[in-house]
Amino acid sequence: MDIYHHLNSDFISILITLKLAIITCFFLALIGTPIAYFLAFKSRKTKPLIETIVTLPLVLPPTVIGFYLIIFFNPETVLGKIFILLTGEQLIFSFYGLVLASIIYSIPFWVQPLQASFEKIGRDTVRTSQSLGASSLETFLHVIMPLCKKGFFTSFIISFAHTLGEFGIVLMVGGGIHGKTKVIAISIYDHVEQLSFGKAHILAGGMLILSFFILLTLFYFNKRTVVRIK
Repeated sequence: MDIYHHLNSDFISILITLKLAIITCFFLALIGTPIAYFLAFKSRKTKPLIETIVTLPLVLPPTVIGFYLIIFFNPETVLGKIFILLTGEQLIFSFYGLVLASIIYSIPFWVQPLQASFEKIGRDTVRTSQSLGASSLETFLHVIMPLCKKGFFTSFIISFAHTLGEFGIVLMVGGGIHGKTKVIAISIYDHVEQLSFGKAHILAGGMLILSFFILLTLFYFNKRTVVRIK
């Protein structure tokens, strides 16, 4: 927090938001990619259950998720006690808590586009690769990943943009602590509450422009990829 001491409050919020989005996407890649692979290529009775769990954050209000995460991150729970033992601080109202909450809240935005991209390849392509002697890992690295660049890019862009715009769940889990858990969305809310519309305009306008160019990049990349395939 000392690093941020002399910096402008809004600039600190921007740095924390970008840091949160990057770290969240990193862990989503590690966690969400195997889930998307399983859902695309494996036929199991548990598949509908897993799809339901992964999709839940899309339909549940952020306050519901935030409420149960507050309970789950409580210092009296097993996870809370382990975290305090390892770090000396509570998981709730910490940046680490924000990361975990963001991963849970954003996981469908990573899994679903990538699952759709995997499914377009089809199981026959995977079987053909493996019949030629390639292992599952080699098939994934040298066949699936190159064919699914668009899917990975889409998952990253949507997850990154979604994390940038999170409000309800980060407010409940993080508490909006300056220099620690206060992200851009909370800064905008605080400015509006204080009737500082000029500062709110700057942050909101910046988010609007950034979101526009993020989506424009995504659609341009996807369209260009389709043209090349043709």
